[in-house]
Amino acid sequence: MNGILNIFKPKGISSYQTVKEVRDIFNISKAGHTGTLDPSASGVLLVCIGQATKIAEFLVGMKKHYQGEMILGISTDSQDSEGKIIQKREVGTDIDENRVKDIFQKYEGIISQMPPMFSAAHYKGERLYRLARKGIEVKRKLKKIKIYQLNLLDYCQETNPIVKFEVICSKGTYIRTLCNDIGDELGCGAHLSNLVRKKVGNFSIEDSLNLEELKKEKALGKRYLISIDSALEELNKITVKSEATKTVLNGGVISSEQIVEIPEGLKTRKNKFVKIFDAKGNLLSLGTSIKENGKNIFFKQVKVFRNY
Repeated sequence: MNGILNIFKPKGISSYQTVKEVRDIFNISKAGHTGTLDPSASGVLLVCIGQATKIAEFLVGMKKHYQGEMILGISTDSQDSEGKIIQKREVGTDIDENRVKDIFQKYEGIISQMPPMFSAAHYKGERLYRLARKGIEVKRKLKKIKIYQLNLLDYCQETNPIVKFEVICSKGTYIRTLCNDIGDELGCGAHLSNLVRKKVGNFSIEDSLNLEELKKEKALGKRYLISIDSALEELNKITVKSEATKTVLNGGVISSEQIVEIPEGLKTRKNKFVKIFDAKGNLLSLGTSIKENGKNIFFKQVKVFRNY
């Protein structure tokens, strides 16, 4: 079994546990996800199976689309509703829907984020959340992330207002930290109270599979298994001549002379990833263009799919 499953991760279990459930359902050993979703969050979790685990790093970089809620006036140690309350502040009368919209605009674009202590990030080989549970706080490095869109969906005026929002962001973005930082910017503090991952790249929650459904009908998984080719549909395809198939499968470098036809876009660009197929339409590898020698372009293999 090789491919990608778009799984709906429910609240209450970790991304690791979700992958373990998939392994158990299909009795497979090789599977992994493409980006952690906190236990308190739900939504799209892409699970790579078999040979598809080789492309996880390509899927990790896809844009993420979330819908969430934050509560103003209350800060927690974990920056979400799972943590201990560490501060309560009054939400001033100057804070309203328009003020929140103004702050949201400031957070669009490339910004710096500090990974929270309650996270799966590593510090000297140990997960930060394990240190946090021991009451240990360590210095972390700021990370550059990108917020493509941050939109206000609703502002519920309460003693502690509830802000409903949607965000499209780059990999490595902590939505909890985004809420915490926005709360500090507003001067009242905030924490994330609910989060749903709606999309990863082109994979949407509407097309995701429920774990309970999979347990009842394993055939659903194989029916909805996404091929490596489909998952990387944005990459160009090239087809090699039959005599070059063995070279590709052995991880060797091939030249344009061994390729049936090269798409125009690849003739002028180096370091461009491509999907490499044999004459029968079988996916052999992912490769990248490395150099030109006159009219000859060379491709090296990055990931090889034997027996795919």
